[in-house]
Amino acid sequence: MLVELTMRRAAGETPTDSPVDGVRIMALLPRRWHKDLLRARGEIIIRVHSDEETSEADIRARVTEILNSPEVSGWRLATCHTLVADPREKGKTS
Repeated sequence: MLVELTMRRAAGETPTDSPVDGVRIMALLPRRWHKDLLRARGEIIIRVHSDEETSEADIRARVTEILNSPEVSGWRLATCHTLVADPREKGKTS
């Protein structure tokens, strides 16, 4: 499953121009997921490629749980949506 996550600052949080929080969030995601940090300035966008047994709801729940961690609690999950994977990518690992 290929999912794109968008995180935005929680209300009242001062935006920073540093990708550190994006890297922190990626580090807290399960190791078995392949992750790509697409953007980390203003909002954080991470693309996650998980196994086929993991649903979008599972990913959403795990990310929501992670965002309750004190080190990244200034962020909230804005969107989580499944992307259509390119059939040529089947069988490839990143």
